[in-house]
Amino acid sequence: MKKSNILFLAITGVSLFGFIANNAIGKNDKEVSKDSDDAVVRAQEARAVEKKEIDKQTEAHDKSDIFKASNATPLSDVFKNQPDNGKVSGFDFYRDALNSKKPFETFEEIKNKDIKERPTVTKTQQALLQKRYDLTPRLDPHATMTRGKPLAVGPTARLPDGLTWQKLAKMSSDEIRKKNVFPYPSLPHPKQATGGQVFPAVQISMFPRLERFDVEFDLPEAFLPEFPPAIFLQNRPELGDVSRGEVVSINNFYELFKDILTPVQLNGLQMLLTPLPQEEFNPTDDRKTEQPSLGVTCFDCHVNGHTTGQFHLSPDIRPQERRFRLDTTSLRGMFNQQIHGSKRSLRSVEDFTEFEFRTAYFNGDPIHAMKKGFPVLDRIHVSHMAQFQNMLDFPPAPNLDRFGHLDKDKATEQELRGEKVFFGKGQCSTCHQPPAFLDHQMHDLKLERFLNEPGDGPIKTFTLRGIKDSPPYLHDGRLLTLEDTVEFFNLVLQLQLTDEEKSDLVAYMRQL
Repeated sequence: MKKSNILFLAITGVSLFGFIANNAIGKNDKEVSKDSDDAVVRAQEARAVEKKEIDKQTEAHDKSDIFKASNATPLSDVFKNQPDNGKVSGFDFYRDALNSKKPFETFEEIKNKDIKERPTVTKTQQALLQKRYDLTPRLDPHATMTRGKPLAVGPTARLPDGLTWQKLAKMSSDEIRKKNVFPYPSLPHPKQATGGQVFPAVQISMFPRLERFDVEFDLPEAFLPEFPPAIFLQNRPELGDVSRGEVVSINNFYELFKDILTPVQLNGLQMLLTPLPQEEFNPTDDRKTEQPSLGVTCFDCHVNGHTTGQFHLSPDIRPQERRFRLDTTSLRGMFNQQIHGSKRSLRSVEDFTEFEFRTAYFNGDPIHAMKKGFPVLDRIHVSHMAQFQNMLDFPPAPNLDRFGHLDKDKATEQELRGEKVFFGKGQCSTCHQPPAFLDHQMHDLKLERFLNEPGDGPIKTFTLRGIKDSPPYLHDGRLLTLEDTVEFFNLVLQLQLTDEEKSDLVAYMRQL
């Protein structure tokens, strides 16, 4: 049997034995308990075993320093005449945690330092956000996401005193850059040096295993997708939302989908719900979780095949300070996409999946992945995962016809005006072409024209279907609302839209 098959059987065996994870009724307890509803946690628990009296004794040898690498007895006493006494006294990648400040720095030292710094990290990020945005939610009294969460209304970006959106739009890119008044600079990760996946509080309250001790989520819940998101399947459109209000997990996926999906698709979904080592969620000292972790699942980030606004750093760039924040994208409509990844332009979801497993799950580094537990999934099971992902459909858009245009008998006058802006003056359809509202291309907005930043280079076009369900917007989430998105592109494309045209365009995009 091939090595990859053996590894997969081992992973699958563990998943069948222990990964019978959490249903939607999660616990708020931060501490791991034997009564945890999260089967991923239960699979990692070391249960107390009653010992015989003779087995309860702990000898001095058990607690001695003899096990420390620095105290190992040299093979030969001649090493004292060699450089560094024959020892590796500097950093050792496998032994030392990622970004250690000194060799032999222990996990406890790193953790305690990170915990101590976390309030300052949080305060610094919140001060930045408050300076840039008005984070007081203004909710639309009528417009909602698919399952009923009200849409936040913008724009939220703060402009300098005396400057209006109309005045800003009339300024040249050079003038905007020189005066440093572009309202949408890149949104940074709260802790760039560490980076990594960060989950929102609403998800951590259900799955405490996803909490990090070094950093916390920064955006208010009102500007995030609803939780849990709806699920639509293109093979059973008549069913509508098949989530039934639950977070799909390894614990409930079979019950929810056994009569809807094929065995191949079910197997793919099982793998998408199986934890694999990730940079910050793993068993090594690199982790940023209190306890060693099996990792995260694909659907921890892409909850219900969608997103709840989790973010990490783009894996495609080095050095660390040059990497940009990357908002988790929805998997809805995957069947209609020809390229994957914001920068890499991978040509199949199978290639994308395989690449991520081999590179520490969104860190782009196979060396780190080997340290944490190098998962090798054969192409058959990777294709099964793709089989399920390709079943995920966009939410219904009842006001669109089969070609992706508004049905004039159903749309309002404002929405119809917005459609004209979208396909005309707004230039939106240049990249976002119906019916999927994307062009399978990569484009460079050249934001360095407006900012004293190096720019992002070409990034793929993301779909606008179901866009109201997917805030925040742009690749790094810097645009908190659809109104912010319209203001951003009005500046970047120098469109000179009127206030009415902007409002009409938002009304139209809510129908997509």
